[in-house]
Amino acid sequence: MWKDEIVEEIHQIRETYAKSFNDDLNAIFEDLRKKQAESGREVVTLSRKPGLKTRWSGRYVGDEVKENSHS
Repeated sequence: MWKDEIVEEIHQIRETYAKSFNDDLNAIFEDLRKKQAESGREVVTLSRKPGLKTRWSGRYVGDEVKENSHS
């Protein structure tokens, strides 16, 4: 079976990183959060805003329904 050297290297890095935290997911998560905060980069949330729902018949924005029109 063919193996991609780059993918294998990434797997090895991931394994070494996990072992440095004794495979403790909570510790890994905290480390990643710390690195994220220290990076200075803007964090973007892609989740929808509360109260915004889409439906087959139209788009609900609060209590108002906006119909999709293709005319």
